[in-house]
Amino acid sequence: MPKWLNDAVFYEIYPQSFYDTNADGIGDINGIIQKLDYIKSLGCNALWINPCYDSPFKDAGYDVRDYKKVAPRYGTNEDLYELFDKAHEKGIHVLLDLVPGHTSEEHEWFKQSAKPERNEYSDRYVWTNSVWQGIGNHPYIAGDSDRDGVYMLNFFKCQPALNYGFLNRTEDWQMAPDAPACLATREALKDIMRFWLDHGCDGFRVDMADSLVKEDDEVKSATSAIWADINEMLAKDYPEAAMVSEWCNPTSALNLAHFDMDFYLDHHYNGYNTLVRDYETEGGDHSFFKCGAGGDIMRFLDDYLPKYNNTKGNGYISFFTCNHDTPRETASLSIRELKLAYSFFFSMPGVPFLYYGDEIGMKYIKGQPTKEGGFQRTGSRTPMQWTSGKNLGFSEAESDMLYLPVDKAADAPTVESAESDPDSLIHTVREIIALRHKEDDLKADGSFEVIYAEKETFPFVYKRGNLIIAVNPSEKEVTAPLNGEKTNEAIYKIGEGSVSGSGDSIIMGPQSFVIFN
Repeated sequence: MPKWLNDAVFYEIYPQSFYDTNADGIGDINGIIQKLDYIKSLGCNALWINPCYDSPFKDAGYDVRDYKKVAPRYGTNEDLYELFDKAHEKGIHVLLDLVPGHTSEEHEWFKQSAKPERNEYSDRYVWTNSVWQGIGNHPYIAGDSDRDGVYMLNFFKCQPALNYGFLNRTEDWQMAPDAPACLATREALKDIMRFWLDHGCDGFRVDMADSLVKEDDEVKSATSAIWADINEMLAKDYPEAAMVSEWCNPTSALNLAHFDMDFYLDHHYNGYNTLVRDYETEGGDHSFFKCGAGGDIMRFLDDYLPKYNNTKGNGYISFFTCNHDTPRETASLSIRELKLAYSFFFSMPGVPFLYYGDEIGMKYIKGQPTKEGGFQRTGSRTPMQWTSGKNLGFSEAESDMLYLPVDKAADAPTVESAESDPDSLIHTVREIIALRHKEDDLKADGSFEVIYAEKETFPFVYKRGNLIIAVNPSEKEVTAPLNGEKTNEAIYKIGEGSVSGSGDSIIMGPQSFVIFN
């Protein structure tokens, strides 16, 4: 693992919604360059930029038409190279989004693959032998090309699946993962990665990382073998490059596939979901960080601890405040609740990610008309809110030209208003990230130990190195035993928290989070 990840805090940027510098209503790469100092002021020293490649944008850029070309609406390749350089000057690493499982139907590879005549791209995608021969348990398109066959989709109609083979094969058109055509797909992916790494990129977030080999086994061993091979190449040729997987199975992603990081995604009923988005599942909202909701830290720990203990030393589990596919937490949590949740995320092991706008409490805009395949996700993709000026400082374009409308509410938070309010969320974000950078015990490699956790009981007390951390999301004052641990003064505090006179317990005020040294 690259050593720089131990102190990394990432900022995710949805480029079309971040900052528009040419008044066309869409964010651009120059906008990211102009805001690097702001990003650094948050304490973030790494970026993940959602796809900025040439695309028809039927799925917001996750339908790639040319992996080696920046989409003109964002700028040029030279603009992106400049972003790498400017970011590096400020001590900021940059990850691009890699989409390995499918391309756009407009990609030149697919145009060639769809031809009836055999060519070097005929087997780059998954095709059957006849237009009358469908694909069981997978979406597919028939009759849309002159080639006699149907092709598999990974997601939308516009996203034909690249061919990395099938582990368990039941049809004669299914190839083994080590078939020459499948190995050629893998090498083409390596070529794309080398191109951007050679131009200054610092690694990749990998979209749908577990989806490459079809009919894979439960642990995705065949897909993991592909990534292990790719990551071996990176370790040899680009040892400082970092890889984070959209997988949410660290045992496979970290232990088998050898990724550096794996996202702890918002999957229904998993540990992360129980912390902040329990409303998505049946039984009412009992999110741990929602005050008065009757949360249970054991629902989190029962899921997280086995994953953490099973992968410790092999890579990092990455918590995130939100991402472009997930409802912003303001949909259900107050600013005070968010302060506690974010302090928790940024004080846990692994490498954390902050989604643009979460630092000011941007809202999830419900009922937003779908944009570029966003559907329910669109409400988390609205423009960044910088100032009280035109379009909240996002763009000088007329409002009807904007990629998405800005938040029209009178109380829409902005960076400008947050900076001037000493009680705003942005100051909490800065403080906890600054403390993470200062204290080695809070960094990615720092140890983690549960000191006190009981079912449906508050507070939760844990240890990072020599630091004792306690969180009480409830509305009541609570006490917890230190179980033999010794601690001194608070070095970070939201609400009230103190050590008892006898020194053997912690007293936590309502809605509090405290770090003791």
